[in-house]
Formats: sequence, C-alpha cells, structure tokens
Amino acid sequence: MSSETTQRRDAERIELAIGGMTCASCANRIERKLNKLDGVSASVNYATEKASVEFGGGVTADDLIATVEKAGYTAALPEPPKAERSEEPRPADPVDALRTRLVVSAVLSIPVIAMAMVPALQFTYWQWASLTLAAPVVVWGALPFHVAAAKNLRLGEATMDTLVSMGTLAAFAWSLYALFLGDAGMPGMTHPFELTITRTDGSTNIYLEVAAGVTTFILAGRYFEARSKRRAGAALRALLELGAKDVTLLRDGHETRVPVERLAVGDRFVVRPGEKIATDGVVEEGTSAVDMSMLTGESVPVEVGAGDTVAGATVNAGGRIVVRATRVGADTQLAQMAKLVEEAQSGKAEVQRLADRISGVFVPVVIALAVATLGFWVGAGGPVGAAFTAAVAVLIIACPCALGLATPTALMVGTGRGAQLGILIKGPEVLESTRRVDTIVLDKTGTVTTGTMTLVDAVVADGEDETEVLRLAGAVEHASEHPIARAVARGAADRVGDLPPVTDFDNEAGLGVRGVVDGHAVVVGRPALLAEWSLALPEELERARAAAEAEGKTAVAVAWDGRVRAVLAVADAVKPTSAEAVRRLRELGLTPILLTGDNEAVARTVADRVGIDQVIAEVLPADKVDVVKRLQDEGRTVAMVGDGVNDAAALAQADLGLAMGTGTDAAIEAGDLTLVRGDLRVAVDAIRLSRRTLATIKGNLFWAFAYNVAALPLAAAGLLNPMIAGAAMAFSSVFVVSNSLRLRGFRPHAVS
Repeated sequence: MSSETTQRRDAERIELAIGGMTCASCANRIERKLNKLDGVSASVNYATEKASVEFGGGVTADDLIATVEKAGYTAALPEPPKAERSEEPRPADPVDALRTRLVVSAVLSIPVIAMAMVPALQFTYWQWASLTLAAPVVVWGALPFHVAAAKNLRLGEATMDTLVSMGTLAAFAWSLYALFLGDAGMPGMTHPFELTITRTDGSTNIYLEVAAGVTTFILAGRYFEARSKRRAGAALRALLELGAKDVTLLRDGHETRVPVERLAVGDRFVVRPGEKIATDGVVEEGTSAVDMSMLTGESVPVEVGAGDTVAGATVNAGGRIVVRATRVGADTQLAQMAKLVEEAQSGKAEVQRLADRISGVFVPVVIALAVATLGFWVGAGGPVGAAFTAAVAVLIIACPCALGLATPTALMVGTGRGAQLGILIKGPEVLESTRRVDTIVLDKTGTVTTGTMTLVDAVVADGEDETEVLRLAGAVEHASEHPIARAVARGAADRVGDLPPVTDFDNEAGLGVRGVVDGHAVVVGRPALLAEWSLALPEELERARAAAEAEGKTAVAVAWDGRVRAVLAVADAVKPTSAEAVRRLRELGLTPILLTGDNEAVARTVADRVGIDQVIAEVLPADKVDVVKRLQDEGRTVAMVGDGVNDAAALAQADLGLAMGTGTDAAIEAGDLTLVRGDLRVAVDAIRLSRRTLATIKGNLFWAFAYNVAALPLAAAGLLNPMIAGAAMAFSSVFVVSNSLRLRGFRPHAVS
C-alpha cells in the first residue's frame, strides 16, 4: 500500500487539449487508449475537450500525445499565457464554421423535406430537383460525419459518427438506386409522407428527405450543443479574464506602466481609484476601500490600510494605495480559484462513468440491431423499402451523445456559477457527498464567530453616561496593543466617534492600563488593578462582571476620579449571519454541532445564540479529527466547516469538508468545498448548489437513458421515420445542455 502511495505521489499530472472529438464515444475511446499505458490514469471530458492525465513509470507527455494521435485525434499541451495576445490573429471559431455548414444545409433541405411531405408540391420532376438539392447536403453538409466514420473504420472502431454516416449514406444510396434503376425516376411519380410501415414496392420510394433532413437536424444539434458548451464555460473564462492587463510599477520613486506579466514578487505598484489591483499583495501606503465582489460575491467594499492584504482582480474603490506584490501568476488567489474550477469541471461523477461504459459498447450493439431489424422485416415478408426505413431509423435514433453531455455540462455550469458566488467545488464526487450528509460540524472560532475580540457589552453604574464611559475608556485603551484593549478601543470608536488624546499613559502587564484623559485619571483593567488604587466595584457592577465571566466573556472595569463607573465585556463575537445560516442548515435536513476548544460555558452561550443544540467543547486541536471519526462510527455522514490549520485534519476526515477561504491554506487544501467569503450562509448555498447540480446530472442521465430505451423499440418497429428520429436525437442533446444551463439562474441566500 505504501509503495502504491509513493508512486501516486511521484506521478506527474497534466492536462491535454484534445481535438477531433465529435461525441462521447470518442472521449471514451481516448480514455481507454491512455489508461492502457503503464502507470497512466486518464479522464477525458467531451464537454471541455480536455484530458486530465496522471502518469509516471517512464511514460512521458510525448508518449501520451502519440497515443491520442494513434487513436485518430489530436492532442497538445496547453499553451502558456502570452503577454501580447492582441497582436496574434484569432483562430477560426469552430462554432462559426459549424453554423455556416448548418445554414447552407438547412436552406437546401427545407424544399426537399417540403416536397416529400406535401404531395401538392410534387410536380412532374420533383424527385430530380430533390436529388439536386439533397446531394450537396449529404456530401458536403455531412462531410464531418463521413470523415470521422472513415477514420474510425480504419482504426476498427465505431462511434456516433459511424451511425450518422451509415444512416444518411444508406438513405441516399437507396434513393439513387430507386431513381436510376427503379421506378422512382419516372415522370409524375408521387408518394405520401408516412410514419408507419406500409406494404409498398421499395423501388418506388426515395429517402432524400431523410438523408438531407437527418443531416440538417444533427448539424443543428451539434451547433446548439457547441454553442451551449461555450456558454457553459463562460463563467470560468470570465474568471480568468478578471485580472488587470497592465500595472503601474513604482521603482526609485518613478512610476512605469508595464504589462502585468512583468510583475514579480516583491515589486511595489500603484493602484489608483477605479483601477483593478494587479496581483495579490500587502498594502504599504495609503488607505482605501476595496470592492471584493468579483472574487467573493461580497458587495460591501472592505476598508484596507497599511499592512492589510489585498487580492488581485479586485477593484480599488477609494484612495490611492501602494501595494507590494506577494504572489504573482499561477500562485494568485484568482489563478488558484480558476484552477480549482477547471479541475472540478474535468472530473466525472461515478454515475457518469457508468454512462461512459454503456456508450462505449452502445454503437456496435446499435449497428447489430439495425442489421437485425432489416433482416427481420425482410424475412417477415415486409417491403424492402419499409424494412430499410426502420433500419435507418434505428441507426439515427440511437445517438448516445446526451449520455456523454449529462455530467460535464452540468458540472461546467454548476462550478462556474459557484465560482461567481465565491463557492469552489473541487470535483464531481463532492456532489455525491452533499446528498448523503446528515450532520454538519461547525468550528466555533472564525466560522460561527468572527475570530477576533469585540466589545459586546457595556454595563454602567447608576447615574453614569455610557457615551462618556466609552469615550474615556476607549481613549486609554487606544494607546495599548493588547487584543482586549484594541477591542475596547475599536468598539468605543465605532459607537462614539473620534477618541480624545491620552497623557501619562502606563501599561500594567496582565492587569490593565491607566492614563489621563480630559483631566481625568482613568483606570481600565481587572479588579486587581483597581484594588491597587483602592477602588471597589459596586454590587450591581460586580454582578455584571460575574455574569459576563460565567458566559466566557472577558470583563474589564472602568474607573476615574476615585469611582468605578462601568464594566465592559469583551468576547469573540458571533457573526451576524450565523444564526440564519444554522436555521437554513436545519432546513436542508442537517443536524448542526458546535465544536470548540473553549470551555463549556463559552461554547453553550454561542450555541444558544445561533440555535445549536449539541455542543462538543474543550477539544484539543489534535482531537478534532477523533470527534469526526466518532460521529462517523455512530453511522452519521459528516460535513465539517472550519478555517484554521488545526481544522485541516478534521476537514480531510469528514465526508464533506467545507473550508472558509478566509482561513489558512492548509484548511483550504484539505476541504472539498472552499467558501471564499467568511459568511456561514455561503456554506448553505454551497450545499444547495451542489445538490442542485447533482440533481441536474441525474435528471440529464435519466432523460438520455429513458430516451434511448423508449425510442429504439419504436424505431425497430418501423414507427419512427428516420427524419423524425434525427430531429428527436438532436433535441435530446440540446435538451440536456439546456437543462444544465438552468443552473446559471441559481440564486444564493447569502446576499448582502
């Protein structure tokens, strides 16, 4: 086992851009060929046209590319980003070429179909006019199918293109036979458009409308499929394009405008109001408000100043700031987000792997079924033309493209929408986990609470003014760097505004601070410090202090001019959205549990405020993973939400790990879902979006399977005209992609 783990660790991982795939069977074939190589594990995604490959044991990237090319496709390593893209000619868009082929085929096919369906339009030599119009459609319009089928034939393979090519060419060849060697070419020939088998002489029937119509319908399906796939990946492309293109470097006091690719770690750059921040860094000069909505979905700008970190692609909404770059290129938060999204899109859910295996054997089975259908109807004495119609319909109706598109399109849209909302889904297996989860463990500090000390309460003695108490206490505490002092100063400034200056300041380590403010000798600290100045707490303030400490808060007393005036309580404040998030988690059928290293009283107070019944307190960081294991041993499927280094092991152990993106890199790496914002409601949205995406995948697969199961017998029974079969097959793929695109309308609860 250990050697296997070592091999996996030593393996390289790359993504290959695959060209030439036309359906899910192509992707399945490439995947099989790559996985036959020693030490190679590959997953090929038809929708993203990429192969994600892990390889080792002497296999090189060139070997992988050669294997794909031997299978009849193209493969290339992704190109590194280039600084001057604008000067390069844009490559031809394959969607545009497909649209041209579709439009020309449709213009030529419509008269052919109309004449075949409406006897009143069948003038004397209408059949020859149909041949003239249909021939370019079958030869040129369907050329991609014929080329792919010929390539597959040389390789001894069969894909969807084989079915389409065989069906259209067979219909066209039969029509040529009937026109030149049968009676169909006689002047004045007419025949009705029928959907059922009738006993007629096959030599008098032509199927030009089938050959042209099926080609046009399948081209339409391919075009809308390609366009929808491009739209499905738009969220990821938008994410990648968010970054700034240029940056103002600051060197030796001089500003120079350069492409962002020239930025290096340690460089200082200027960001003016309205500009995008070029890369991740630390503010060195200036203060501003930064709009983080592009990365986090948080609409309220965040105030930043010297020493605060900022992320690339966010917008400077306030003043001029100077930033020192700490991460550039692929190491930035934006690039890591894009990488996570792309990796998630390239994966496959277990249910999709089953669909791929089925589609891999589906085509040969369908060809055999078409031959059997032809043989059965001819053997049963039916007209050759009718038997032929049924066989062609079997070939056309059986396209398994919808099976191949079911998972990747839903994943592309779901993960892309998640990225827009600050939710990063690591892979399709995560979706399965969200469906099974019944218990969610919430780390307290930094997840349910803010993780920073905050002034939460002020109890003043009779006759005292709370504003004056906060003004004087805040002024003295403002001169101290202690976390409790900073919490008091920040809370006081928020409530009363600017704080007055302090003189004769003195810090008593571990006890508190004192100083002179507006002529008053102010003391703020523990009762022991006040006792040194012969100050005792009145009874009502002593009760307030005891009550605060019983709830796990830190209480400090405020006194001046020989009297104790108030008791201030400082604690790790509960995030304002945590209670709503817990309620919504319950609505999803999850049982929340609060997990913390704090004492039981503190934990219970927080739990009561947010509506959590079960608390596991006084847990050492190393023991958090054991708590998750114990819950799993009880038969629960556990999700864990955390943000610290000490949460990483528990996040990895949990069936579903949700890492707060405001936390540490270790926690984010261990999680299955990363929540870019520190709002617990985003965890609710992440689970909702994951479940919605999984439901979409399953709905897509059900439609694709049910469609083929229901349609094949109808086609074999001769109850489906091949043209109708082609339209239905094309609609199946378009339906699956369109159903996936509905995920773009997902609306979050976590709105600001």
